[in-house]
Amino acid sequence: MCGIAGTYRWPDGKVVTDRLTDTLAHRGPDGAGRYGHAVGDGEVHLGHRRLSIVDLSETGAQPMASGGLVLTYNGELYNAPELRAELAAAGVRFRGTSDTEVLLEAWRRWGTDCLPRLRGMFAFGIFDERTGELVLARDQLGIKPLFLLRRGEGLVFASELKALASVTGGSLEVDHGALVASLLYYWVPDSRCAFREAEKLPPGSWLRCRPDGRVDRGRFWHLKDVAAEGRERALAGERPDLAAIVEESTRRHLLADVPVATFLSGGLDSSYLTALAARERPGISAYTIGFRAEDARFEAMPDDLRYARQVARRFGVDLHEIEIAPDVLDLLPRMTYHLDEPIGDPAAINTFLICSAAREAGVKVLLSGMGADELFAGYRKHLANVMALRYQRVPRPVRRGLSAVVDRLPVATARRGYRSVRFAKRFLSFADLPEETAFRRSYTMYDREELLALVDPDLAGTVDDVLTEHADVYADNELDDFVNRMCLGDARMFLPGLNLAYTDRSSMAASTEVRVPYVDVEVVKAAFTVPGDRKIVGRQGKAVLKEAALSVLPREIVYRPKGLFSAPLRAWMSRDLAPLVREVIHDGELVRSGFLRRDALARLAAEDAAGHRDHSKHLWHVLTLEYWYRGATAKADQTPSFTA
Repeated sequence: MCGIAGTYRWPDGKVVTDRLTDTLAHRGPDGAGRYGHAVGDGEVHLGHRRLSIVDLSETGAQPMASGGLVLTYNGELYNAPELRAELAAAGVRFRGTSDTEVLLEAWRRWGTDCLPRLRGMFAFGIFDERTGELVLARDQLGIKPLFLLRRGEGLVFASELKALASVTGGSLEVDHGALVASLLYYWVPDSRCAFREAEKLPPGSWLRCRPDGRVDRGRFWHLKDVAAEGRERALAGERPDLAAIVEESTRRHLLADVPVATFLSGGLDSSYLTALAARERPGISAYTIGFRAEDARFEAMPDDLRYARQVARRFGVDLHEIEIAPDVLDLLPRMTYHLDEPIGDPAAINTFLICSAAREAGVKVLLSGMGADELFAGYRKHLANVMALRYQRVPRPVRRGLSAVVDRLPVATARRGYRSVRFAKRFLSFADLPEETAFRRSYTMYDREELLALVDPDLAGTVDDVLTEHADVYADNELDDFVNRMCLGDARMFLPGLNLAYTDRSSMAASTEVRVPYVDVEVVKAAFTVPGDRKIVGRQGKAVLKEAALSVLPREIVYRPKGLFSAPLRAWMSRDLAPLVREVIHDGELVRSGFLRRDALARLAAEDAAGHRDHSKHLWHVLTLEYWYRGATAKADQTPSFTA
């Protein structure tokens, strides 16, 4: 895991690449390097910051140059041993043991045809001195980030958006559509970028720059096609051995020359991985979190800690418990900086604090259960949408009466919150809607009318564009299975746009690498071979994964109530952050610029404070958006207006 950056035919490319690389120092504190070469009437420069995980010697240093090819690479290849053996049998002689050298030689032999053969997480730039071509590539599922910006025939790229912003002299303009999308989702979809000129290289794709100014793009992996192939395999009666596939993926993800630990929340996904990892690495360390007792009580949060302790005892895991009682006023601007774009999921704080504690203990690599919920229908929204189909068969007068009763119930009092009421209000907000609209509404922050009421009226067209994009992505499949349509939508939008994004950026802020064994190409293929009625059975989500986990875990862990990798937002909002919310409403940059309407924002805060509605997540995201926007506009030394 590292930070990569570079320029291609860009003015002052050497200086710019050095600045890019310096900005990424937290991603790789173990080493730095840069390479330069002439290209036509310009130059190419590649930069690298190294976090040493595999082959800690200088033979793993980057940028790596060999035989006219030069590579700057961020990631891990979990099938590097097999690729190395195949290349060695063909006559390749390796100098070291790094997967970087394996990737470079695989590219030399197969070019872009090597990309679908790679099993892992990666983003890289590779330069061919003979042709003068630079190719950028990103892994199949978007685990690793890669931002780029083109001006004329020049290009600049980096692992983080803040690096691009730092070298463009504050000339990048905020993209209004990305901000509207972030309000809707509380994150910026992978198809958009918070600055207008910048973009994210799409997952499973590559981009080639040529000395004559031409730029080619290609795709080597399509999640939609994988889902369609899975459906055909299911229709043919194929039933993958999911337990064996998850076990094999976990074993591969332990490949490292440094200690590896795990996240252990006490939930199914992390417990399953931790148990499998402990089989391979007896005495492995795991990290878990707890909250201040008063915060957990106010939020009515389940006691995940006791389940984590149970798993640790059973499998001989060295458990490290971290109580999260953070100074959120201090952490909020720090996390906003590290997250690059406005991301309003407080789980990013959890990840950062866990990774920071692990790093202090000398751990550089952790395994996470990220991705299982998206692929195997484990979120409450998946079950809720299936239940909504049944609810729609209830007579309309009964539904209207139930909705009126629930609407009058408070979500909290001064002393505690009521999770069941929050869930009921959330469910009834989308249960009567058509499929795509209901699915979107089940996990986004606002419906169309609420979003229109919150932002500048001149952005109405942008709001509709953002909503249409979701509908288009959701409809772009060949599946006849409602549950798998939701899973595919999540794997294409929710997973790369939110969960993988905050996991990468939060962990790298602490100079650690987080690996995600469920987000593995073989696990993904197996997931879409499983019909939806085996993922949700009765009121059980992730049913097929739970069946697989029973081979390792006790039933009490497998079938425990679902926990949340989140934070006690309501408690924070009512105590730590209440003054900041008032400040943002009355004198924030988003309100002063006209992007957000003060009256609508004040109404959200009032309803939340009164306990009638739970808007804590909405308000938290407004705070993250405000801090991000202040930083973005300060770079430009101006406050752009959102009024046409």
